[in-house]
Amino acid sequence: MRQKIVAGNWKMNKSLTEAQTLASEVINMVKDEYRGNGVMVLCPPSPFLGVVVNLAKGQPNVGVGAQNCHEKDSGAYTGEISTSMIKSTGATYVIIGHSERREFFNENDALLAQKVSKVLDEGLTPIFCCGEPLGIRESGNHIKFVKDQLSNGLFHLSDEDFKKVVVAYEPIWAIGTGKTASSDQAQEMHHELRLHLATKFGDISNDTSVLYGGSVKPDNAADLFSRPDVDGGLVGGASLKSRDFADIVKAI
Repeated sequence: MRQKIVAGNWKMNKSLTEAQTLASEVINMVKDEYRGNGVMVLCPPSPFLGVVVNLAKGQPNVGVGAQNCHEKDSGAYTGEISTSMIKSTGATYVIIGHSERREFFNENDALLAQKVSKVLDEGLTPIFCCGEPLGIRESGNHIKFVKDQLSNGLFHLSDEDFKKVVVAYEPIWAIGTGKTASSDQAQEMHHELRLHLATKFGDISNDTSVLYGGSVKPDNAADLFSRPDVDGGLVGGASLKSRDFADIVKAI
């Protein structure tokens, strides 16, 4: 059975004190108000991972994740963070291939495939992101474009490793723009992606959590999450507001 997940990507936001406040507020809200079996994952900037992990201790439905990692174990890579460093903080998830990493840091499919493998080697859970820009969507090539991202980034994995992967579909044209794919558009793409994953991994794809990311808000979360192939969300801006994010979590 697929796990319901809502992950909050804080991106490059918040001071240490602000991160403590936000994490404490949303953890307490979810503890008091959410009665489901889904998982909330908080993904703060890397300097705050340990702090947020400590705040989440003892909460069975709260996880913590990093926003990125390096593909090497260690070395002269100033400013980077390795999977072993992430694991040492107590975090258990890592976002891989977010559209901003692809666009602003030129991360290509080959590099992301290495990162996915490194995350799995460390015993962590990758949240692998895929999605198309507006031009690709308007050209009608969006399904092939995203299928290629999945093939290039995940199809090197064994069945056992793939079982541990979470996929997040993020239409790039809907990230931070206020635009949101309709629930029908989200369902269509998630269904197509699941069918494509099945060509490599068979029935395992039926148990893969596929999240939607792209201007998820409290007022559209329930509709999006109600679709049969949408298993939760990867949330950006709304994850920076404790009340909004808690309400999104309650929708899974």
